[in-house]
Amino acid sequence: MEIKIGNKTISKSSKPYFIADIAANHDGDINRAYHLIELAKEAGADAAKFQNFKAETIVSKNGFERIGKQISHQSKWKKSVFETYKDASLPDMWSQKLKEKCDNIGIEYMTTPYDFASVDLADQYVNAFKIGSGDITWTEMLEYIAKKGKPVLLATGASELEDVKRAMQVLQNYNNQIILMQCNTNYTASSSNFLYINLNVLGTYQKQYPNCILGLSDHTFGYATVLGAFALGARVFEKHFTDDNNRVGPDHKFSMNPSTWKQMVKACNELYQAMGDGIKKVEKNELDTVSIQRRSFYLQKDLNRGDIIKEEDIFPLRPVKEGSVLPYEKNKILGRRIVNDKKKDESLLWEDIDNVEG
Repeated sequence: MEIKIGNKTISKSSKPYFIADIAANHDGDINRAYHLIELAKEAGADAAKFQNFKAETIVSKNGFERIGKQISHQSKWKKSVFETYKDASLPDMWSQKLKEKCDNIGIEYMTTPYDFASVDLADQYVNAFKIGSGDITWTEMLEYIAKKGKPVLLATGASELEDVKRAMQVLQNYNNQIILMQCNTNYTASSSNFLYINLNVLGTYQKQYPNCILGLSDHTFGYATVLGAFALGARVFEKHFTDDNNRVGPDHKFSMNPSTWKQMVKACNELYQAMGDGIKKVEKNELDTVSIQRRSFYLQKDLNRGDIIKEEDIFPLRPVKEGSVLPYEKNKILGRRIVNDKKKDESLLWEDIDNVEG
């Protein structure tokens, strides 16, 4: 299975694909959004992602007010939930400009749309759609996006396996270009969140959807989870991105910054190289060490032509010489005769032994 997003092809064996989720970290300033796109590109991101929504089509003002208090990560917000979403929403006119900026510097433009109109708007500019975890049960929206015929990245935070199966069935009715992403939707940046990211779910997804490409949409601090997920088969990684974790805003605290992002990309690409092809063999960079680390039999005393080789006459030592007798071949040579005069501490070669096939 291969999925092409823009000029990048993603497969189960491909290099890691990194999505810098700028999200609300533009802080309402398009020039700041441009700057974050540039920083994401410099830091090694393959895509810069935004979110398209209107406050009134994603949250109920009355619904959140009736809860009585803001909970989870929203408890740190200085404004109400409705006002925070209103501040974070992107003007429609930004989409084309952000797309053009991404194209100009050579990074994929991506967004998560949260209503039908935003899907239609985004469809003009994106090569793939991201679906946020919160919409995994909105089957009508899943169907609407799937019918666009473009690759779909599905985050699966705060959901049961049955939710995932339902969503995947809807998507697969219209589209088989799906990247299934494990996710945990706690955005508090607490170190305890590592207890709940549950990377082994990726193994469950692999068994359930063996032809599906896997990913991780992650909000834990740092990138240990990314390395673990890559080792478990994930190839697409989404992390929030900012230039300053101390800025005021809903997403800054738990975001990666240019420095940590570069470290993540470097470490994950090193891991990609280290994973290899799974075929056990003597690697090219080990060829010299075969001779200097492996053992072959060396004589413990002088032997003359016609002498019979006894166990006490030989001992395995480094290095191994081409054509020499290896330790596991000892029983093939004991009791055989030497055909050449040999000195103590000389390597015993097959050509020195009578009547033995080497």
